[in-house]
Amino acid sequence: MNRRRINQQKKGEVKMPFIQINILKGRSPEKKEKLIHDVSDLVSNVLEAPVENVRVMINELEPEHWGIAGQSVKKRKEGSE
Repeated sequence: MNRRRINQQKKGEVKMPFIQINILKGRSPEKKEKLIHDVSDLVSNVLEAPVENVRVMINELEPEHWGIAGQSVKKRKEGSE
């Protein structure tokens, strides 16, 4: 089977973009709602998909579960105080 055909949308097929966003905990519910709204609109426009088909999932991470340059964000914040 032709690889190009696999990636092409078949007539009548509905594509549902699924976006995952990883952020550190601490944002307000209002900020997360705005993020979901704005990302959905952007993805809808760029991919030419109905906004109703766009799915967004926010994964909130604890600062001690995210590392930068060999050190957790929690530890980095403690060092900058």
